[in-house]
Amino acid sequence: MVSLQVKGMSCNHCVMSVTKAVKALDPAAEVRVDLAQGRVDVDTKAPANAVSAAIADAGYEVAGAAS
Repeated sequence: MVSLQVKGMSCNHCVMSVTKAVKALDPAAEVRVDLAQGRVDVDTKAPANAVSAAIADAGYEVAGAAS
């Protein structure tokens, strides 16, 4: 499980963009986005740095791992 704090997400379009970016990396990934907390949880076999990079490439600021 990869848990990240992500800044810049504010709507359902953001949820879809983040999900699409992660699924491009790992189509089998399960992505959960919590807009209120600014948190993205991803159940994936991909490395955390690759998930973070995919989200950043989609235009969002990844602040780091969530606790």
